[in-house]
Amino acid sequence: MTDLHVPQRIPHPVVYLVLILPFGAVNGYLTVALAYSLSQSGMSVASVGLLIALFFIPQTWKFLWAPIVDTTLSRKGWYVIGASLSALGVVAMSVFAVHASDVPVLSVFVVVASLATTFLGMSVESLMAHDTPDSQKGRAAGWFQAGNLGGSGLGGGAALWLAQAVPVPWVTGGALAICFMLCCGALWFIAEPLHTQRKQSIGRKLVDVLQDLWQVSRSRSGYLALLLVFLPIGSGAASNLWSAAANDWHASAHTVELVTGAMSGIVSAIGCLIGGYVCDRYNRKSTYIFYGCLLVLCALGMAFAARTEVKFVEFTMAYAFVNGLGYAGFSAVTLEAIGQGAAATKYNVFASLSNMPIAYLTALEGWAHGRWGASGFLFVDAGLGVVGIVVFTVVVALTARPPVPIGAEAL
Repeated sequence: MTDLHVPQRIPHPVVYLVLILPFGAVNGYLTVALAYSLSQSGMSVASVGLLIALFFIPQTWKFLWAPIVDTTLSRKGWYVIGASLSALGVVAMSVFAVHASDVPVLSVFVVVASLATTFLGMSVESLMAHDTPDSQKGRAAGWFQAGNLGGSGLGGGAALWLAQAVPVPWVTGGALAICFMLCCGALWFIAEPLHTQRKQSIGRKLVDVLQDLWQVSRSRSGYLALLLVFLPIGSGAASNLWSAAANDWHASAHTVELVTGAMSGIVSAIGCLIGGYVCDRYNRKSTYIFYGCLLVLCALGMAFAARTEVKFVEFTMAYAFVNGLGYAGFSAVTLEAIGQGAAATKYNVFASLSNMPIAYLTALEGWAHGRWGASGFLFVDAGLGVVGIVVFTVVVALTARPPVPIGAEAL
């Protein structure tokens, strides 16, 4: 499917920060507020890790329904639908997270809320791909991921504080739901891409979407980008377990609320903005690998450091900053690879692949924590990051094209 869209005025990328806030806040509510509450009520870190991994199932397979956003309604229409369902999802999670007996029902709403955020995210990603020139894709990616990670940290921290201050289950979810709907106002500042094939059948549109995806994946730049985001490089999975594992560092509830919530959101957002800016100045794939190396060093440093509350604060902040760099790098690499056209589908193939290591690493690291403690899950986080970097480096070397001799172009 082809979209010819040249915006008269390029919107400031802060619009993407606002639009993607609900996406991050749903994740933050689960990984910060609910994770801490459930762990304090007696649920093991491994069980919390599995619940969080369950959230990533729709995020892993969302490319299957991404063509719906590319072929039906409008991007803005799908955003409003996604925001509304996400709002209902957090309200439901806040109500059914009170008793351990409600965990099966809670698991259902975790999946439903995750599914709702996929449609919200797809619409923003498609709008961003069409309204951002090539030279500014890193900048847009930085603001976009600043909203994602910032929303996760600030939303999670605010939800945890509100849950402790007002012990009425639905209040926390209701407050987040209102914020989600207010974010819809940012749609006013961005243009809707123009469809040039509105009269085509859905079947024809789907064929065009698949052809567009094939053109990206068959090129060396495209398949290297797909491999890069699929490998466990810079996934930042350990951050999903900070709240559940905080007792290992003797961190208080106030510290967990502040560090994994508001402070983490701000620091990671700063990392995103810096990371996106750097991606526009250097090779985006190489920059992404560099960010992955920094995350490995951060996890190793935390594994060898003392188990004190101060070290918990220091290293979770460092991890959040580097994680922000990596998330901006991911979006910059993806936007560079997909171009325009069926942007929602192409972006979400990349996003689905990148969520696979986050999902299995979260579950694996939760298991490693139960078997080997805090050092164990951090060594797993760092070790698999090294494996991913090595694999990508080898593939790049094996697929490198031989240099063209001088003058060969004329033959």
